[in-house]
Amino acid sequence: MGQEAGSLSGEEFLETAGPYRICVHCVSDTSFPRIRFDDAGVCNYCQAHDTLERFYPLGPEGERRLAAIVEKMKRAGRGAEYDCVAGVSGGRDSTYSLYLTVRLGLRPLAVHFDNGWDSEVAVRNIKNACTRLQVDLHTHVADWAEFRDLQIAFLKASVPEAEVPTDVAIHAALHEAAAREGIHYIILGHSFRTEGIAPIEWTYMDGRYIHSVRNRFGTKPQKTVPNLTAWSLLRYWLLERIRVVPILNYGPYRHTEVMRLLENELGWQYYGGHHHESAYTHFCQSALFAPKFNIDKRRLEYSALIRSGQVTRDEALKDLADNPYPVDPKLVEYCLGKLGLTMDEWRQILAAPPKSFRDYPTHYPLLRALRLPIKAAYRLGLVSPILYLKYLD
Repeated sequence: MGQEAGSLSGEEFLETAGPYRICVHCVSDTSFPRIRFDDAGVCNYCQAHDTLERFYPLGPEGERRLAAIVEKMKRAGRGAEYDCVAGVSGGRDSTYSLYLTVRLGLRPLAVHFDNGWDSEVAVRNIKNACTRLQVDLHTHVADWAEFRDLQIAFLKASVPEAEVPTDVAIHAALHEAAAREGIHYIILGHSFRTEGIAPIEWTYMDGRYIHSVRNRFGTKPQKTVPNLTAWSLLRYWLLERIRVVPILNYGPYRHTEVMRLLENELGWQYYGGHHHESAYTHFCQSALFAPKFNIDKRRLEYSALIRSGQVTRDEALKDLADNPYPVDPKLVEYCLGKLGLTMDEWRQILAAPPKSFRDYPTHYPLLRALRLPIKAAYRLGLVSPILYLKYLD
C-alpha cells in the first residue's frame, strides 16, 4: 500500500493514538501483538491484506477461479444428495455464504453447531434462510453441562481464546458432517476483506490446545463437543479428501449491500453488533477482551473495512474515540448466571494475570517446524496464505 495508503506521514502517526503507535492506513495499533511498520508507517497487517488480495483477486479472475471451484464441487457431488456442507450461525457472513452457494447452483447441507448461546434472532435467521433457500439443516447440539465446563476452563486458563472452543467445534462439526455424508467440500463464511487477520495471540486455535486446557481446568470429559486436532485434520484432508472453500474471498463483499439483500430476500434480521448473534460473543468482546486483555476487536474489523474501501479511516477513528466498548451489566448478569459463576468468581477471572496459548501444550511447535514447507505450499498456490500469515509470519 506504500506511502499513498494513508493521509498521515510516518512522523504524524506517532501523535494520533495516545500511548499507542498506529498504522497510517488502517486503525491497527501497538495493542496488536507483533505489529510492525514499514518506513511509510504502514503495518504488516495491511501488507498481509495485499498478499491475500493477490491470492484472491477480484474481478474477472476471481470469477473465473470461483467458477472453476464450483464446477469441481458439482462434479464431485454428481449423483449424491449434496455437493457441499455450509456452516450457518444466523450471522451475516454465514447466511450470505449459504445464499451465494445456492445461487451458484450448488446443493449444500447446512450445518449448525448449537453451543447453547444462540440468540432468538440467530435461530430465526437460520430457519428463515434454510426455508426460503430450500436447504436441509443438520444441527449438532452439544451437551450444555459439558460445553459450559469447557468454556469455564478457558476462562480459568486466563487466555484470550475464550471463544476458541466454539470456533474449533464448528470446524470439527462441519468436517464430521462432510465425512459422514461423503461430501468433499466445506463452504466457509469468512472474508479477510471484512474480518481481517487476527493476531495469533488473540485467537490461536488447535485441538491439542482444547484438550490441554480442558484437562487442566475442566471437570468433564469431552464427548458431545467435537474437536479438530492436527491428526484428524490430516485424516480429513488425505483420506476423506475434504477441502474448505472460503467463498466470500472470491468476490466483493460489502456489509451494507449484503444486509439489505438478506433482509429483503431471506427475512434476515441484524442483531446489533459484529458477531453479536451469540450472547457469549457479545459478552466476551465487551466484558472480557477489552478490560482484561486490552483487545478491542472493533479495530480488527474496522481495519479490514478500511482496506476494502467500506469505511474511511477518519470514520473509524471517530467511532472508536466517541464510543468506548460498552459493558452491559444485564448481559454480564445473564452470562454469569448461565455459566453458573458468581460475581466474585468473575472478578477473580478478570484479576488473574493474563496468559498465552504458549503457556499450554499445543500443536504450535509442530507448525513452527513445518514453517518453510507451509510457506512454499502457499507460494505454489497449494494452500491459502492465511495459515502462514497468521500463525508463522
